[in-house]
Amino acid sequence: MSHSVRKHLRLEIDDYDEKIRRWIPGYDSMIRIAAESVAEISPDRVIDIGSGTGALAEAILEHSTVGVVELLDIDPEMLNRGANRVVRFGDRARPVLGSYDDPFECCDAFSASLSLHHIPTLGQKAALFQRVFDALRPGGVLVNGDINMPEDENEARQLYALWAQHQISCGINEKQAWAHFDIWAGEDTYLPLNEELGVLRAAGFEAARVWSEGPVGVVVARKPSPL
Repeated sequence: MSHSVRKHLRLEIDDYDEKIRRWIPGYDSMIRIAAESVAEISPDRVIDIGSGTGALAEAILEHSTVGVVELLDIDPEMLNRGANRVVRFGDRARPVLGSYDDPFECCDAFSASLSLHHIPTLGQKAALFQRVFDALRPGGVLVNGDINMPEDENEARQLYALWAQHQISCGINEKQAWAHFDIWAGEDTYLPLNEELGVLRAAGFEAARVWSEGPVGVVVARKPSPL
């Protein structure tokens, strides 16, 4: 699997952190809540899947209850940006060039932010969730900040309208705001939340969405501990 953020989003990597806040409703809240949800279990090792510019990894590392965070990304430009962002954390931050299709090592938590919607089908996502579950220690978590869209067209249209309104409020003209959805659809798939929760639970997780703003949300999936 390969992916280039520069080509997909049609921007310079240095612009990503500024643009993402104009594009994604509640972005800063999503990052904060996802990081808090990871730090809550005091993990020794976290794998941040599709770490990008390192925003979520940085937010996780800022919690003293967290040990090592592995920044996993297949895009060399993004990984380099993320590595530079977390260099102040020393050995606690470990950049890794690779794909989430590669085998996972055992860890306490997985995190992801706006990366798993690049998986095109529910079946492929279910397979990833199963591999994540198998790699987690008991009591471990998968925390995913991402976009979901309902199957019902009217409900989806309402969420897209809210999403477009956020972009407009950030200075993007209405025509361009709606055009973004067509552009991003080339590589993005926003599956219904109930379907994603279903495959997480089928993998063995206890899963629920803990925060949302429009189409954006944070899902926490926990691997049960033995009784």
